Amino acid sequence: MKLSTRIALAVGITVPLLVLGAGWLLVQLVAADLHTQQDAHLRERAAVVAGNARGLLRAVATDRAPAVERARERGLYNAALDVGIRLIGPDGTASGGPQPDVSVPLPDDAPEPITVRDGDTGWRALSVRITGRRNGVDGTLWLFSPDTTSDEQLGVVRTRVLTVAGVTAPLAGLLAGAVAARATRPLRHLQQRTSGLDPRSTSTRLEHAPTGIAEVDDLARTLQTVLARYDEQAARTAEGLATARSFSAAASHELRTPLMSMRTNLDILADHPDIAVDDRVEVLDDLRKEHERLLGLLMMLRELGRGDLVETDTFGPVDLTEIAEASTAALSRRHPETSFALDCEPVPAIHGWEPGLRTIVDNLLVNAVLHGRDGARPAQVAVALRASAERDGRCAAVLTVDDQGPGIPDAARESVFERFHRGPCSPGSGLGLTLVAQQVALHRGRIRVLDGPDGTGTRFEVRLPVRDAGAGGGPDGLGGPGGGSDGGVGVGPPPARRDWMIETAAHPRSPEQPADGGRPQGFHKERS
Repeated sequence: MKLSTRIALAVGITVPLLVLGAGWLLVQLVAADLHTQQDAHLRERAAVVAGNARGLLRAVATDRAPAVERARERGLYNAALDVGIRLIGPDGTASGGPQPDVSVPLPDDAPEPITVRDGDTGWRALSVRITGRRNGVDGTLWLFSPDTTSDEQLGVVRTRVLTVAGVTAPLAGLLAGAVAARATRPLRHLQQRTSGLDPRSTSTRLEHAPTGIAEVDDLARTLQTVLARYDEQAARTAEGLATARSFSAAASHELRTPLMSMRTNLDILADHPDIAVDDRVEVLDDLRKEHERLLGLLMMLRELGRGDLVETDTFGPVDLTEIAEASTAALSRRHPETSFALDCEPVPAIHGWEPGLRTIVDNLLVNAVLHGRDGARPAQVAVALRASAERDGRCAAVLTVDDQGPGIPDAARESVFERFHRGPCSPGSGLGLTLVAQQVALHRGRIRVLDGPDGTGTRFEVRLPVRDAGAGGGPDGLGGPGGGSDGGVGVGPPPARRDWMIETAAHPRSPEQPADGGRPQGFHKERS
């Protein structure tokens, strides 16, 4: 059923009910007015005939001549005019004029007018106490007025009310239907525009011009929001499927070589049970290394996929100082031969994803441990964290990791972030720095590869956006989503496009390429 038809039916039913309700109230008010008029007339007649009634009672009590009593009685009836009277005294009752039958019971007293019924006829009745001033003879004077006039007038009012209700029902329905059809026209237009939209088969979306009708405009905005969320979720689902396919392809490709190597070593152990002890130890050592590489590769691929699929609602305030201290402590226990130096200044909290920020610090430290050796000398790693004011006035947390290794040539500083890029004799999976670049981009930061502070070794510098309290951020210096998204230090939501698992290796980003949310903000080939 159409909305306009529902409105017409509702109005067509409601209006007659309102008319009937108002008519009932009108009838009650008219009846009250008519009774008031009758009651006033009864009181006027009672004031006039009270003296005649007193004289008639006195005449009867003193046994005056019948002629005198009849004269008094005629005077009483003449004074009553159009109302009926009934005088009840100690010696009998005198009555005249229109009144209910004597068999109709009356109350003992009615100082205020009441209604009594004689069959189908109603009477307004009023009683007045008559007190003898000289002879002490008392009586009760009843005055009656027929209620037929009131019944006739009330009947006319009822008939007219019913007539009006009967006429207004169809008229109100028709008028309400016409008005409702015109009022719901913008809603019908919105329905026509949305009925042809199919998010699965077309990219066309709802375009709505404000109509000035709040409900219609709100509904249109809701539909636009629903469609936008559908598009977003569809895109995220497609990204998830593409990430899963890429994970499968990358895993099968990268795992082939270590698996074949492990199979060769296992064949050697199986085919040569009497192999020399030294050779057996070497083969087992190779198996352990390949196993560790496989495990590390799978873990890195998993983390890369998590970074591509992380949602905005997982972001929150994160203390980067605690992460740096915890990561440094954990690496120092795993590599006791490495010298770690940690220098952290107070830094505002970062609005970010804690596992991703921990990945940045962990992988940079692991990279420094593995590649920071210079000959036989153990690696020396220096970690520093400080707050820095950017050129646009915002605040950034700057994390630097320095090592004393051979350094990275200028020409190779971009390629170190590519997927599966490994240096000569590198024991890693080729994904550690790719994960770092992914998480830096996810947090709208920047990363640079520089020379070490004293001209030797390598420095990785990561700048992550924060907001201090004076920059309009939230509590504790946190900026929320909706901040700057310029790739500098503005705090904003994660990039809409995240395809590190899919395209990073095939399409490495050059320093001149504009930032697009799915890549780190430049691999600057600068020297400190």
